[in-house]
Amino acid sequence: MSAALKVPNNTVTSIILTWKKFGTTKILPRAGRPAKLSNRGRRVLVREVTKKLIVTLTELQRSSVEMGEPSGRTTISAALHQPGLYSRMARRKPLFSKRYMTACLESVKRHLKDSQTMRNKILWSDETKIELFGLNAKCHVWRKRVTIPR
Repeated sequence: MSAALKVPNNTVTSIILTWKKFGTTKILPRAGRPAKLSNRGRRVLVREVTKKLIVTLTELQRSSVEMGEPSGRTTISAALHQPGLYSRMARRKPLFSKRYMTACLESVKRHLKDSQTMRNKILWSDETKIELFGLNAKCHVWRKRVTIPR
């Protein structure tokens, strides 16, 4: 048969063995680990991220458990990378608004005429916010990767 079809002998042998074993000559799916997330689960995660951009991987992990497809953080991150969504650090907002800065300036101007002993009694602060536990208000935002043409 291999001479008539001009195909190597090993190819003919493997096709015959496949027919005997599985009853078909179609190319069968390859071996490997099946996907942890279904297509539906991946679409739900992408929809959730595009609706609410500031969402953490742990929140997405909880929602995947609620869907009935528990997945790890790396699995969810890889699933979101496929449509082009990547996590980025959100830009921090300015510390003070214009209104707040003028109010602070007026407050300082009122205390300029006070005596030194009176000024020593006031607790002056630079308005620094310190968090003992946490990441000091860092948050991740999911965005599409933008390529800049050169």
